[in-house]
Amino acid sequence: MYRPLIAITMGDAAGIGPEIIMKSLAKPALYETCRPLVIGDAARLRQAGALCGVDLQVKVRTRIEEATFTFGQVDCLDLGLIPADLPFGKLSAIAGDAAYRYVAKAVELIKADIADAICTAPLNKEALHAGGHLFPGHTEMLAHLTGTPEVSMMLVAPKLRVIHVTTHMGLLDAIDRIEPGLVERTIARGHDTLVRAGIPQPRIGVCAINPHAGENGLFGRGEEEQKITPAITACLARGWQIEGPLPADTLFFRAGRGDFDLVVAMYHDQGHGPIKVLGIEAGVNVTVGLPVIRTSVDHGTAFDIAGQGVADERSMLEALRQAIELATRRG
Repeated sequence: MYRPLIAITMGDAAGIGPEIIMKSLAKPALYETCRPLVIGDAARLRQAGALCGVDLQVKVRTRIEEATFTFGQVDCLDLGLIPADLPFGKLSAIAGDAAYRYVAKAVELIKADIADAICTAPLNKEALHAGGHLFPGHTEMLAHLTGTPEVSMMLVAPKLRVIHVTTHMGLLDAIDRIEPGLVERTIARGHDTLVRAGIPQPRIGVCAINPHAGENGLFGRGEEEQKITPAITACLARGWQIEGPLPADTLFFRAGRGDFDLVVAMYHDQGHGPIKVLGIEAGVNVTVGLPVIRTSVDHGTAFDIAGQGVADERSMLEALRQAIELATRRG
């Protein structure tokens, strides 16, 4: 069986990224399904391993050919960007810059046809900006690095998948941004991703913007009819299984009981709220529309507990599982 090479970026070195990576790579079963390669800082990984009580050797690899991908040894493409005395749990421009450079290196491996997918540990947006990289987050950064004009954020939990039409912007700006073409392209990206994942006819539910889907014009200013319905009509013409626009509260209830394979949310909190209720440790962020599979934990850098060895690695393990599931198969 082909084991895809997963490029794991270390994220913000002052956060819990190094800890959850070391805890995840301490699971022998992971090596049966993939070849994990950490892009980060070997010394920081060793420090995190000691904090977590993880007995793994971190091996510096200067070339991919040196990696063994065997349990017990963490293969690390060491960029050597983190000072030995960088404290955990404190905002750092150095760590923010390094987090960007780890992702840039991972993209290089993808473009060189070496890695099959990217799995990212969390970064801190304020640190990223302090380091000179003015991106709202991983999604926009990866779009820039891969030259992709438009991508979507999909959140995946055990019983729910949600793709977002808009993400990191204010609510009024999001409503202005939503238009039929964007909605249709978002639905198409979600549909194609699920087909690739082995669901030939995904059942897709599309959220409305207003309460009760506008209640026939009682709420809102006709946003459903103007911005969403034309996109749904176009997708139905392709033979896809789609319902909407539906009231978000009803739609998420139905999705939770299994009526839909994918929910299309119109704005950030509409989609993030239900996923977070299911448990941050279970959520995974998938960037859809890139020329590469990218998954990530659905939580932040957790500066308040960083460096204590107590971070929960379950979301990281789930992100790795999704990366393996969606990665390009070869051989």
